[in-house]
Amino acid sequence: MEFLLGYPVVAVVILIIASIREVKQYERGVKFTLGKFTSLAAPGWRLVIPVFQRMHKVDIRVKAVDVADQEAITEDNISITINAVIYYKVSDAAKAVIEVENFYYAISQLAQTTMRNAVGEVSLDTLLKSREDISAGIQKTVDQATDPWGIKVESVELKDIVLPPELKRTMAKVAEAEREKKAVIVKAQGEVEASDNLAKAANTLAGSPGALHLRTLQSVNDLSSDQSNTTIWMMPVEILRAFETIADKFGGGKDKS
Repeated sequence: MEFLLGYPVVAVVILIIASIREVKQYERGVKFTLGKFTSLAAPGWRLVIPVFQRMHKVDIRVKAVDVADQEAITEDNISITINAVIYYKVSDAAKAVIEVENFYYAISQLAQTTMRNAVGEVSLDTLLKSREDISAGIQKTVDQATDPWGIKVESVELKDIVLPPELKRTMAKVAEAEREKKAVIVKAQGEVEASDNLAKAANTLAGSPGALHLRTLQSVNDLSSDQSNTTIWMMPVEILRAFETIADKFGGGKDKS
């Protein structure tokens, strides 16, 4: 008799054990009673009555969704391939279970269409230069659309922007032409500066004949120090006349003595 009385006790213990659900720290439990949402379970051990109740556990940590490669056309009619990654988390576990069937899939699909629309509103040059601004715009749009689902979109990052091969070749040629253009400009600027300096030097020497003669004599002295080559000197007539005058003075002095 006592053995038979023990069956209900064992059954109750088994029922209690079967009713216990563990909710981890990074989870929230959405509890339904007879198909109706009744409460949100916090982390810890929670009791769920079999048959009458059930509980969905939702991970509330930040997750990443890879947005697959998408063919898109920019505002200036250039076809590109683009992909991205979205970081999101569940802000309201009850809405994430009740309002949308599969929020992971829904976020991915919404991000794809939003990304294509965003690319179509800008030119390729803007897309390449303002990637962060475009990512922020996509994040804002997706976040607003997923708010009724209890989803918070933390950020969106555009990863790869793949250009058509022929466009890559064209851009490489343009970049090369731009580099050559800059090199020509720098060279021309250098020649202009050199010409200005020569003009200034010529004006200075022209205003002081003595300075011109001294500069010529210095050049002659520099050339005479090199014994390895035969040097032909071409000097202005004025310098030769100056030498003759000096020679006459010294020669005249010797004759008098």
